[in-house]
Amino acid sequence: MLRPFWLHQVAEYLVGLVLIAVGLQSPEPAVPTILGGLIVINAAIVEGPVGAFRAVSRSTHRILDLVVIAALIIGAAIPGLPIDNVNRVTMLAVAAMLLVVWWNSSFAARAPRAESPPVDRSEAIGRTAGRLAGHAAKFVRDRRGER
Repeated sequence: MLRPFWLHQVAEYLVGLVLIAVGLQSPEPAVPTILGGLIVINAAIVEGPVGAFRAVSRSTHRILDLVVIAALIIGAAIPGLPIDNVNRVTMLAVAAMLLVVWWNSSFAARAPRAESPPVDRSEAIGRTAGRLAGHAAKFVRDRRGER
């Protein structure tokens, strides 16, 4: 079963912030921190329940997720970048997590709720009368229980 899209966005925010935090604690923080920021920005720009800017549709976000995952893998694989091995492994692990999240997420837009049919006046009067009768019966039962 596919997970709801809000869960996908929250996972992206968390993973991106973790990568930023790990990157900032390394001797060469630039690459992991930038890629973590890219993940957070990618989660923030989509039209979703937890989106901040809502500039990109879900179908476009689906493709952007793959671009971000590829950037993480390429960033970890390029030998000339100043990244320590711990951050390389962390970036590959984050890419794997995002791929699992991507694979198990539903990118379909939520169907709008069907509006309830309008209530006619006679039905509203009947409901009000029923509520009044119920309250009166409850009041009588409560009074009998006190004596």
